[in-house]
Amino acid sequence: MKVLANDGISKSGIEALEKGGFEVITSKVAQEQVANYINENNVAVLLVRSATKVRKDIIDACPGLKVIGRGGVGMDNIDVDYAKSKGIHVINTPASSSESVAELVFGHLLNGVRFLHDSNRNMPLEGDSNFDGLKKAYANGRELRGKTLGIVGIGRIGQATAKMALGLGMKVIAADSFIPEVDVKVEFFDGQSITTTIKTQSLESLFQEADFISLHVPAQNGYILGEKEFELLKDGVGIVNCARGGVIDEVALVKALDSGKVSFAGLDVFENEPKPEMALLMHSKISLTPHIGAATGEAQDRIGTELASQIISLLS
Repeated sequence: MKVLANDGISKSGIEALEKGGFEVITSKVAQEQVANYINENNVAVLLVRSATKVRKDIIDACPGLKVIGRGGVGMDNIDVDYAKSKGIHVINTPASSSESVAELVFGHLLNGVRFLHDSNRNMPLEGDSNFDGLKKAYANGRELRGKTLGIVGIGRIGQATAKMALGLGMKVIAADSFIPEVDVKVEFFDGQSITTTIKTQSLESLFQEADFISLHVPAQNGYILGEKEFELLKDGVGIVNCARGGVIDEVALVKALDSGKVSFAGLDVFENEPKPEMALLMHSKISLTPHIGAATGEAQDRIGTELASQIISLLS
């Protein structure tokens, strides 16, 4: 039985699938050719990340497809309900990339409070001619310790982010429409741990209280942070989005950055992927990454082996 991992899969995932009797194809097939390739090669399992879209047209065109797998959490690039209605199993790996995404959140937070993203742009250009000027420009950094991090969406990735924030000595507040409270266990290298309970609150109160905001929500109809919401935020707030593009009004964000309402933003995802707006890419107050939240070797190993385990369980 053949598996097409169209957006790639880790070596450990390939090995696990091959050990289970599957043939793994890692050739990258163009979006418009995916259905033809599946049918011509008798592919039973299609694995994707965020790049390949699995919509109704592919599902209808591929009657031999048995499993669609998403390496990661969000499945907004798959017509999940429609696939299930056709008898196709739809799987994902919601727990595998949580720590990797959370660490990227803190990469952006630390970039923002110490201007690392902008300093790394300007030091190669002016470090030898304007060292003292740059030193002065980046002198007003802030500490994260003691500040309040507002987490919007306290699911697995939100909880992993909360653990890291607590480890840094931050106060953590959260808003979530579906989770009234959650126990967060912070584990240490020597086996010791502490557990704290976070009770969620209204989005409006979080916006008013948070020094920094991290978004961990799926794709939405409408913005979580639009022009009206930006007015509620504390002056000088920092915002990070490593969740999904389209949950922040990017025009309103740039306006808030320019006015000083928002001190910095960290963006891993964008409304117009793979062609983010130039106003974002060139902004000195935005720390930028190209949708790499789960792109660590450790996360990809976990994703690959978890997908393999689910596929083998379903089809063997």
